[in-house]
Amino acid sequence: MSEILAPMGGKVIEVKVKPGDAVSEGDEVVILEAMKMELPVVAEASGTVKEVNANNGDTVEAEGVLITFE
Repeated sequence: MSEILAPMGGKVIEVKVKPGDAVSEGDEVVILEAMKMELPVVAEASGTVKEVNANNGDTVEAEGVLITFE
């Protein structure tokens, strides 16, 4: 099981996946807004989304778990 972590604190603008979705390495899974910039968060490995821990509009901390996949 793998996790996708927030690279920095910020606001979740868009969650692009839901549980059960297949993701490939390099796919954008979340868009964060930090320091007035949009920051795409990408999957570092391929797998199936097990759990989404962030919703649109949520504020997340650096290193917070956004997505869990297997």
